Amino acid sequence: QVQLVESGGDLVQPGGSLRLSCVVSGSIFSIYTMAWYRQAPGKQRELVARITKGGSTAYADSVKGRFTISRDNAKNTVYLQMNSLKPEDTAVYLCNTAPGAYVDWGQGTQVTVSS
Repeated sequence: QVQLVESGGDLVQPGGSLRLSCVVSGSIFSIYTMAWYRQAPGKQRELVARITKGGSTAYADSVKGRFTISRDNAKNTVYLQMNSLKPEDTAVYLCNTAPGAYVDWGQGTQVTVSS
C-alpha cells in the first residue's frame, strides 16, 4: 500500500522560508507526476505545484517565483522550497499524484505564516 508522509511545516514570520518534504512509499513514485496541494480553513484544496517524472514543473500563479518543487527519484521524495512566505500561504500542505490524486491522502504538514 502506498503511503505519503509529509514533514517540514512550522510557524514562520512573513518573508521567511520553509522546505517541505514528502516521502512516498511504494512503487508509484517513478511513474507519476507528483504535486503539492494545500488546504486552508474554509477553502477548497488547491494544487500549488507539480513536477513530472522527468522534472518539468508548473506552479499556481499565487506561488510562482516564490516556491520551487523538486524531486529525488532515488529517495522517493518530493520537496517544496517556499520563500518569501505570506500570511495567505497559511494552510495544511499535502502531496499526492497529479492531476488526479490517486493515493490516499496523508496527514499533511501545517504551515503557519504569522508575525
